[in-house]
Amino acid sequence: MPRSSLCEVTSYLDEIRVSYDTVATDYAKLVGSAGSWEIPLLTNFATLVGSTGAVLDVGCGPGRVTGLLQSLGLPAFGIDLSPGMIEVARRDYPDFRFEVGSMTALDLPDGELGGIVSWWSSIHLPPNAYETAFAEFHRVLRPGGQLLVGFHEGTQTRHVTSAYGGHPMSIYVHHRTPDQVASVGTAAGFTPHSTFVTDLDSTRRGACVFFRKPDNSVAES
Repeated sequence: MPRSSLCEVTSYLDEIRVSYDTVATDYAKLVGSAGSWEIPLLTNFATLVGSTGAVLDVGCGPGRVTGLLQSLGLPAFGIDLSPGMIEVARRDYPDFRFEVGSMTALDLPDGELGGIVSWWSSIHLPPNAYETAFAEFHRVLRPGGQLLVGFHEGTQTRHVTSAYGGHPMSIYVHHRTPDQVASVGTAAGFTPHSTFVTDLDSTRRGACVFFRKPDNSVAES
């Protein structure tokens, strides 16, 4: 990777890490439990994954979705870029596995997982890093593995400088359309098979795209 590109990656990852370290405790208090629209989507994901292997909640934050996936019968674990978030997750869910790590460079073997959930966690990645994350998701999923990506629907990019109780932050939130996300996933080798869009509130819309990594027999045909 060219030095300039490496510096850019380090810079935005550092901003994300520091920002979420700053808000970790209040974030966990303010986000609360899963919304009524989230549970059916994650339940459907759990059904699709079944008993095919471990499930990664990537960008897990304080562990809320990891805990829900565990309650749905999946052997889920979480990683997050923010050590502060991981500290909160380990405190609130002491029986589950949480590790500090980046979705753009997963410390996992090829074909290790049965499923991955990226639940509003890849929204801070600029385009090149977004593509890198999808390539990593594809690498660590076993053939037939499931990927669920949740994100803010739209086309704008917002710079957030204060949030979660007025704490200072410096993060960019990239809204994307389902077609854009599906296109990135397809380019990484996934097959998109279901899309969901909903109103999060009066001004924001959320979306989810379900993907499947083709079986070896399908990929080679």
